[in-house]
Amino acid sequence: MNATAVKASALFLALVVNVPFALTPANSQTADLVVRSVLRVCADPANIPFSNKKRQGFENKLAQLFGQKLGIPVIYSWFPQMTGFIRNTLRARKCDVVIGYSQGHELVQNTNHYYRSSYVLIYRKNSDLAGVETLSDERLKNKKIGVIAGTPPASVLATNGLMGNAKPFQLMVDTRFFSPSEQMANEVASGELDAGLLWGPIGGYFAKKSKVPLAVVPLVKEKNGPRMVYRITMGIRRDERDWKRQLNRLISDNQDEINALLLDYGVPLLDEQDKLIAASRQSK
Repeated sequence: MNATAVKASALFLALVVNVPFALTPANSQTADLVVRSVLRVCADPANIPFSNKKRQGFENKLAQLFGQKLGIPVIYSWFPQMTGFIRNTLRARKCDVVIGYSQGHELVQNTNHYYRSSYVLIYRKNSDLAGVETLSDERLKNKKIGVIAGTPPASVLATNGLMGNAKPFQLMVDTRFFSPSEQMANEVASGELDAGLLWGPIGGYFAKKSKVPLAVVPLVKEKNGPRMVYRITMGIRRDERDWKRQLNRLISDNQDEINALLLDYGVPLLDEQDKLIAASRQSK
């Protein structure tokens, strides 16, 4: 889920139960074909806020955190997160974990999820859209709204008769050369667009960076059309059960630190009741 496509569009739900176990040493021998002397991460080289070669994304920071906890260095296998990403990285055994992947996706085995988020509506805080929480709100009629083509919000826009004034942005791109999401956020800030629809971590990040104050509204009240809220996990190869248990324990033991990192990047974190998680109420 480009990374936007993988993280924000092809998302599925499946509850994974965390089972207690003894954390194995990083260099122990297991049946898993996982390199234990280093943490080998599969990542996009230019997909902020998730990752880039300068290791500035929040997934880079999470990898660094896990490397520190395991006591091993982090190295990367870089590949644009678009068609062929898993085939050329994880399945080619050039790396052992994708730090952000949708729960239930058939291409990988998922760890337990480490955050929930949703698609969001962004708009200028001083606009007449203040208070809009659903795409059926009458105030969105005749508004120019940006949307990533092929993502769930596009279907909801069509259902509400809003596609006529919508501006579609390309879904599958090489993020080394172009960021449709950043362009959309910039156009909302400049007034060229009245609003934009983005995957929450992306919308929250660019809204936080914007010099023009932008509202970020999680679309958790949509009743019709595709779901808007998803769980994000780490993706590994199938049948690597020891590796999965080790990562699950790292997630469980470090959830507060993970939450704090994500919140610092503007990620709208949701609890199981779809309420926003603030820094003061992180999981214990």
